[in-house]
Amino acid sequence: MTLRVPKAELPAELAETMIKQLGAVPEPVEAAWHSPGVATSNLEFGGKVSTWDAADASLKSFAHMAVAAQVGCSWCLDVGYFQAQNENLDLAKASQVPRWRESEVFTPLERDVLEYAEAMTNTPPTVTDELYAGLLDRLGPAAMVELTAYIAFVNMATRNNNANGVTSQGFSDACEIPLATRP
Repeated sequence: MTLRVPKAELPAELAETMIKQLGAVPEPVEAAWHSPGVATSNLEFGGKVSTWDAADASLKSFAHMAVAAQVGCSWCLDVGYFQAQNENLDLAKASQVPRWRESEVFTPLERDVLEYAEAMTNTPPTVTDELYAGLLDRLGPAAMVELTAYIAFVNMATRNNNANGVTSQGFSDACEIPLATRP
C-alpha cells in the first residue's frame, strides 16, 4: 500500500525536531499536515497520552501493538517495536504481540490486557464484564481508566494511518529481534 494522500511539507523546525527524536519525519504527520490543526492536535494529544503513568508502560505498549496488529497498521507496529527498544521493554515479548495467543512468553495479566485491547478494537466492541472486572481488580481504577483511554486513542491513530495508506517506515530495523506476524 502507498500513501493515499501526498506528503505535506512540514515547517522546517518541526521536521528537524522529529528527525532528532526518531531519525526521520513520521509519515502519519506528513499525511496529516495537510490540515495543520488536525496534525497539531494529534501530536499534542499523543504527547499528553505519553505522560500518563497510572498503567504500566509495557502493558500499554503491548496493547498498542495488539491494536496495530488487529487493525493492520504496519507503521504502528514498526514504531512500537522501536519505542519498546528505546524504553527498555521486553523485546522478546514485544516481538510476539501479533501472535500472543500462540506465544508462551506472556503472563496472565499481559494476556488479559492483549485480549482487552483486541476486544475494544473489535467492531462492535466485545469487552465483557468479566474481562473488565478482572483487569480492574488487578490494575485498580486509575490504571484501568488510563489503559482504556490509551487503547481508544491508539485505535484512532491506527485506523487513521491505515485509511491514509501509511505503512512501515523502517523504524524497527534498529531492533535486533525478529518481528512476528499475525497468524
